[in-house]
Amino acid sequence: MIFSFFLVALGVTLLIAGGETLLRGAVGFATILRLTPAVIGLTVVAAGTSVPELAVSGVAAYRGSIEIAVANVVGSNIFNITVILGICALVRPFAIVGNTLRLEYPVLALVTLLCVVNIQDQSIGRLDALLFLLLYVGFTAYLVRLVRKQLTKQESEDLKKEVAELIPEKKPSVIVCSILFVVGVALLGGGAQATVEGASQLARLWGWSERLIGLTIVSVGTGLPEVVASVVSSLRGRSDMAIGNVIGSNLFNTLVILGLAGIINPLPVQESIVQFDCWWMLGVTAVLLPILLNGRMVSRWEGGLLLLTYSAYIFMLLR
Repeated sequence: MIFSFFLVALGVTLLIAGGETLLRGAVGFATILRLTPAVIGLTVVAAGTSVPELAVSGVAAYRGSIEIAVANVVGSNIFNITVILGICALVRPFAIVGNTLRLEYPVLALVTLLCVVNIQDQSIGRLDALLFLLLYVGFTAYLVRLVRKQLTKQESEDLKKEVAELIPEKKPSVIVCSILFVVGVALLGGGAQATVEGASQLARLWGWSERLIGLTIVSVGTGLPEVVASVVSSLRGRSDMAIGNVIGSNLFNTLVILGLAGIINPLPVQESIVQFDCWWMLGVTAVLLPILLNGRMVSRWEGGLLLLTYSAYIFMLLR
């Protein structure tokens, strides 16, 4: 059992390191291609913190550990909304700004509903997966075009700073970025293999299903990059970025990770995920609306409520 825990801990560590390394290489390449900070921030950086989930679900789907592949996404989406936003609100209450209420949240709600409806037949086929991927590409392209027109001078400066912190060198070279990219992919591959293997071993040792392991240990472990990114933003006085990080991560999880995993290997979805966990994912997404509308602020007591919601979900899951 100790070795299994070690594998999961090692895997998560490698995933976090690999995600950061890959992100820096990708940002370097985007800078070399002379993409603007706004475009880099909304595409490369926005997807960066979800790379660990992508690696784990992709490897799990390839290895046939389908329950982990799907449960990781559903568990991460629930974790992101309840725990990450809850912690950030407790650290510093934050305002809802920009396109969050007009565009990003409605799209997240519709995508989550689409996902729940789509898997009622207990499967994600290749056509479903392709639809998810096309939706993500279309929405991201539209969002980049819209935000570039609406970007204020202060928001532009903030994006420049965020991107500048991730550039590997003042003038990134193709060689350095290539090395970072390759090392990042290798770390992610090794981390995903170790995480899936350790999680599968724990499931067998504890008598838990792979679904339960994926919804708890794996989803929390792969969600750590989002926790760190959002809490650091809160401590720096950029608490408003937390909601953007969470919505972007959940969209990426649902559309890209399930999409790619479904392309790799059509996914049968366990009945308990369809009838219980997916409704929780839709429920916490719906609960977010009145919180966002309440004075356009997420207060400390609302952050505490979100954390209690996650505690209730885990209690019902484990009872």
